[in-house]
Amino acid sequence: MSQVQSAYIKLVQGSAASSISLEELKEKLLQYRNKTALTGQQLDWDYAGAAFPYTIETKQDDRWFYLKGTHPSYRYIIFGVNDSGETIQAVLPDLSTHGDKAKANELCKYLANQLQAELLLFNGRTIYYNPRK
Repeated sequence: MSQVQSAYIKLVQGSAASSISLEELKEKLLQYRNKTALTGQQLDWDYAGAAFPYTIETKQDDRWFYLKGTHPSYRYIIFGVNDSGETIQAVLPDLSTHGDKAKANELCKYLANQLQAELLLFNGRTIYYNPRK
């Protein structure tokens, strides 16, 4: 992929939370990994390795962390939270692959669904997981 792309998960009125911290975001991703591991146990297959082929890496910054790929098809996805904790940003840097984009879409949909939030995808489309009237 040649350019940096971003997706946004916005916590809005009716969302499951009004804000989220970086640590809570990491916990949600670890929950996803654990759920896929349990599914894999039932199927007798390493589904967790296929569903979440990343390690969570942090720097000395409390605003973002990145997922580092554990397989050649996956390289990097960066996750950050804005100062108010109302918006999660997923970034695909220059080094990201098409596999990263597909996985980032999957993870963003999972997070937005869990949080009942609004998801602005990398392609500019919006999915509403929040109850609306």
